[in-house]
Amino acid sequence: MVMTGASWALVLAGGDGTRLRSLTHAIAGAPIPKQYCRILGSRSLLETTLWRIAPCFAAERTLAIINRDHPEIARSQLRSLDARNVLVQPRNLDTGPGVLLSMLEVARRDPDATVAMFPSDHHVRDAEAFRQTIEHMHRVIAARPRRIALLGARPEHADTGYGYIIPGRRLGSRDDTFTVLGFCEKPAAGLAADMVRRGALWNTFVMVARVRQVLELLRAVRPADVALLDRTPLDPAALAALYDRLAAWNFSHEFLSRIPEHLVVTRADDLGWSDWGTPEAIERSFAAMGVVPPWRRPIAAA
Repeated sequence: MVMTGASWALVLAGGDGTRLRSLTHAIAGAPIPKQYCRILGSRSLLETTLWRIAPCFAAERTLAIINRDHPEIARSQLRSLDARNVLVQPRNLDTGPGVLLSMLEVARRDPDATVAMFPSDHHVRDAEAFRQTIEHMHRVIAARPRRIALLGARPEHADTGYGYIIPGRRLGSRDDTFTVLGFCEKPAAGLAADMVRRGALWNTFVMVARVRQVLELLRAVRPADVALLDRTPLDPAALAALYDRLAAWNFSHEFLSRIPEHLVVTRADDLGWSDWGTPEAIERSFAAMGVVPPWRRPIAAA
């Protein structure tokens, strides 16, 4: 199921993973960022993300972005990619600058590309259904190239740590893709509960869009950042100097929430998706699988 045409994958692996350091230390013996930790099975979350999308995207059209602090552990897990497809940002400035930097690099190589964006720290129970959903999102964008397609998950509860997408009217003949009436990043508890009652979806941060359209909208919303990064080659010293002039900003809060009229959302109810951002989320996934987490198992007697 390799995507046809100029389809690229962007894997986001630049997070610091500070909220899970005690857990990753218990598993790996060191407080490594969660995306590099083998929490379930023999693959890390990053390696599992690459495995999950490999049937859809050629390795030469798959980019990963990491931080300068993690090259040794990251590169050992990114052996399937050419070195030039591993982008290194000087440090983590939240999700905005890293996504922008990656989109600009895709545009330099292929200005007509369609890009699918994947965080590297998610759990998905049904990989094949996930791939089919991504294929459907590509078809949505092929028919509506001025839109950005988001993958939405049905909320399990009113969690204040997620972004919420309020779906509007149905698009096409399927009953799983909608326009977007509103987008709210990490609302207060009362507002989150109200949006769940209204049928809002969690934002998975999985996205499919034409790179040209994303950059056009970013130039409208974050013009200074785009101008700063767009004229700079990916030279480490020059990039580090530019990052000293950039403010940290969140892609969902500072961009997606400001352009709901340009968004569509595909609802995915049966993928077994979870953002493993907290120990509680991970333990809920293990419980749903009927598996005892390794850090909860009793230590065998000598």
